[in-house]
Amino acid sequence: MDFLLNPNVAYVILLVGVFLAFMAVVTPGTGLLEIGALFCFLLVGYAVYHLSINFWALIVLALSLVPYIYSVQKPKRLFYLGISILMVVIGSVFLFDSSQDWLLVSPLVAFVFSGMISGSLWIFIRKAIEATSSQPTHDLTSLIGQLGEAKSKIHADGNVYVAGELWSARSERAIPAGSQVRVLQRDGFTLVVEKIN
Repeated sequence: MDFLLNPNVAYVILLVGVFLAFMAVVTPGTGLLEIGALFCFLLVGYAVYHLSINFWALIVLALSLVPYIYSVQKPKRLFYLGISILMVVIGSVFLFDSSQDWLLVSPLVAFVFSGMISGSLWIFIRKAIEATSSQPTHDLTSLIGQLGEAKSKIHADGNVYVAGELWSARSERAIPAGSQVRVLQRDGFTLVVEKIN
């Protein structure tokens, strides 16, 4: 476990843990992201316990959650996501204290991994926020009242072509194939139709 006492290794593990934790918030599911983040934080905790740290950097890391949660709750506020990512980068780079040098983490490691994690967080989280806040592109209630064509005989079941798509359909009265129909209502993915006279 001595390799964890290298500030560069601890820094990379910390960034991976933050990445996994941030992703877990916007993409809940299997729990693998949460377990991975917890494992990374336990490893970093070991390093933090044995190395001296800047407590102000730890506070910056903790406070990065505030703009992050705000950006997730308010999808139009991606500016706050950028602030959160910047706070994570600053807090993690300066987390490990050094009395001889201003930066204990290698500048090359900090630049490369901060850039990779920041870019990945920005892209993935922004896309996840956009996906969860967007309206469905296909509004099924708009099918009511639409006109279409019976592609098969319709009574208890059948098929109609409405709004550029083939749908399952049923009708109270038998409708021959090729007839013009109007959608009365929708029952799940089955359209209730009537023949147009």
